[in-house]
Amino acid sequence: MTACTGEIDDAASAVSEILGQLDIEGNLLKNSAGILTCYAEFIESGVVAELCRALPFEIVGSTTIASAVPGARGNMLLTLVVLTSDDVSFSVGLSGPLSSSGDESPLKEGYDAAVAKAGRPPSLMLSFAPLIMDVSCDFLVEALTRISGGVPNFGMVSVDHNRDYGESQVVFCGQAYADRYALLLVAGDISPNFYTSSISVERVFREKCQVTASKGNLIQMVDGMPVSDYLRKTIGLEVGDDGMIVGINTFSFIMDYNDGTKAVVRSVFAQTPEGYAVCGGDIPEGVTMSVGSIDADGVLSSAEELISSVVEREPNPSCLLMFSCVGRYFYLGYDDMAEMEKVGRFVEGTGIPYMLAYTGGEICPVYTKEADGAVANRSHNVTLVICALN
Repeated sequence: MTACTGEIDDAASAVSEILGQLDIEGNLLKNSAGILTCYAEFIESGVVAELCRALPFEIVGSTTIASAVPGARGNMLLTLVVLTSDDVSFSVGLSGPLSSSGDESPLKEGYDAAVAKAGRPPSLMLSFAPLIMDVSCDFLVEALTRISGGVPNFGMVSVDHNRDYGESQVVFCGQAYADRYALLLVAGDISPNFYTSSISVERVFREKCQVTASKGNLIQMVDGMPVSDYLRKTIGLEVGDDGMIVGINTFSFIMDYNDGTKAVVRSVFAQTPEGYAVCGGDIPEGVTMSVGSIDADGVLSSAEELISSVVEREPNPSCLLMFSCVGRYFYLGYDDMAEMEKVGRFVEGTGIPYMLAYTGGEICPVYTKEADGAVANRSHNVTLVICALN
């Protein structure tokens, strides 16, 4: 089930509106859980806390800059998806405070608590991660993969409408946290399918290189030269009077792990004086890399290509959970609802329940070359990710 409200100031009215859309008494099955995304002011006004108190199941989620469910899309919205089942079960967990990459114990605390409540191994992990500059999304994803033994992990990093994302928070059972990781474990007979789309092949340079030196999210050398030299000499990007690549943050790196999985995109944030590139995620040494770019047309064409493919392949999923990078939202400029409108036109005619929200980082498995549908958990940039729940 899905519901939404634009009522920020009056918590009682907002809760009444949501309850009226859900018809809880007529629709809830044995086990239920909620996924919530909202404009940050819904937390400050008390709407989120009141809604979580009013509903008879646990809710996790995140702030966002814009979101959509069937029949509604916009910036100043609270959107809710309710998952309910007689045989599939749901359990939630909250990490301890996260302060730096390298300490997995707060994540293990939250995951173990959720598993203990479930009483059986999960089939899927739905994640809501905090946006913390000192804690990379790659670390969070890789740590939870180790902790869970490889449970498929799909989710988002919190974001908000402020320039510094200072109000981005994770929601857990009515409370909001800027430094904790909330998760929803789904256990039972489910078959989630995962889809990603980012930069179209037409916007990717044919030249490829190998990362020969890197440190975390810093690419130092490719093919034995500083990455800025490669961009200048091989790709032909312009260099300014200050020695910096012009518009370097308008380009992205498409990263092939060379393990049979789909390539992952990394945004480029800046260039260091040494000629290194600061990226939106870790870049391991040895990966093969190409350079691409995206604009508003690219956002919309990639969204249409992906959602049309998903609707064709998934004739009757229980729900589509979709997260798109906030960078894609900004590329749309004044027409910032265009991607949500594009997706809505394809999905709403099918009657499939869905949620689409913008995120500071996308968490989505990619399929390996194994024939049994095995996946590898990954973090992404500038990407639209979809989980089809079956």
